[in-house]
Amino acid sequence: MSHNAFITEETIEGDDDGPLSGKTVAVKDNISTEGVRTTCGSEMLDDYVPPYDATVVARLADAGATVAGKANMDEFGMGTTTETSAFGPTENPVSEGRVPGGSSGGSAAAVAAGETDLALGTDTGGSIRCPAAFCGVVGIKPTYGLVSRYGLIAYANSLEQIGPIAPTVAEAAELLDVIAGPDDHDATTREEGADSNYAAAADGDVEGLTIGVPTELVEGADEGVVEQFEAALDDLESQGATVEKVSLPSVEHAVEAYYVIAMSEASSNLARYDGVRYGHSGGFEGNWNETFAKAREEAFGDEVKRRVLLGTYALSAGYHDKYYKKAQDARAWVKQDFDAAFEDVDVLASPTMPTPPFPMGESLDDPLKMYLADANTVPVNLANLPAISVPAGETDGLPVGAQFIGPKFDEETVVRVGSALE
Repeated sequence: MSHNAFITEETIEGDDDGPLSGKTVAVKDNISTEGVRTTCGSEMLDDYVPPYDATVVARLADAGATVAGKANMDEFGMGTTTETSAFGPTENPVSEGRVPGGSSGGSAAAVAAGETDLALGTDTGGSIRCPAAFCGVVGIKPTYGLVSRYGLIAYANSLEQIGPIAPTVAEAAELLDVIAGPDDHDATTREEGADSNYAAAADGDVEGLTIGVPTELVEGADEGVVEQFEAALDDLESQGATVEKVSLPSVEHAVEAYYVIAMSEASSNLARYDGVRYGHSGGFEGNWNETFAKAREEAFGDEVKRRVLLGTYALSAGYHDKYYKKAQDARAWVKQDFDAAFEDVDVLASPTMPTPPFPMGESLDDPLKMYLADANTVPVNLANLPAISVPAGETDGLPVGAQFIGPKFDEETVVRVGSALE
């Protein structure tokens, strides 16, 4: 297949009937598939074959879907471009020579190129919504706890969620209906939303809804992106919605807080990859420290090493309160700002990404630029809220996405607004 969207192209057949019968799904390669290699885009797990299916994969099979293969991704989900994969970058199928976004870039590229009908991605700080926006498709980041994380190879436990990527809002909602709901294997799942019908919510009816626009998430975006976003708001107003400006002062600190928390959790989660318990072995020559170090030096990429080192530093004695505790305080502030905003509005809206997809290779030498590109998406993960990215036109021929954020477990409203724009 073109664009290097897949790492593994083994198929998993679903049941003969079900709501997704006949549909093909690309599954991001950090979601466990029994008997099918699952690498997280890393040499560390180059030959890892899970002995069980993730809950979402089992639900896909029960719904009749066929898993078409494992989609390429930034290594361990750490990136915004799908260029840090050990198996090579994925190219944006609708914008030649540009990145597809990340870290679920292979999933979005497979859908945008028509290589699969649907896809599953994961979103820790925007990793579903970013590639959806860059590839001109729809991506939903569910409320934390709506979709089981059992079988997801962890990067940052308190932030990440599995969610759908699809060509249309209705199809994304239909896939969400299949994978949502509580799971005895995942104690973080909740009953809320279990009886919802997300596909039915894709009715485009926004009459009487109030849409808040946080000024902090529009300022600084590219002019062409803002033009398309404002045109999308005009469209929704013409359909009966009310648009008003709101303020979320805390989001200006969200990126810093997010990366301290995410890197700290990554440092803890990736400690298991020592070449003994899990992962690539560097060979044993009598010194355990040297053995562990050699395994990680050989099998982790630069971005993973950078985040593990920074996370370890943030958690170390003498720095925990200075960095990690302060980041958690900022996270609480972000949640409070969102709660206050939802007292006055039904959903919040912003450009999904502040820029259109950038040229391949541009951010590899400038990780700070890559981190700052997540400014509009990471606040949602810090607050554990649902959000959708929907195509909102083009600037200079490049896709632009609009993001709609809802209160906890109110995926139905963000699906409704997204379908109205679509």
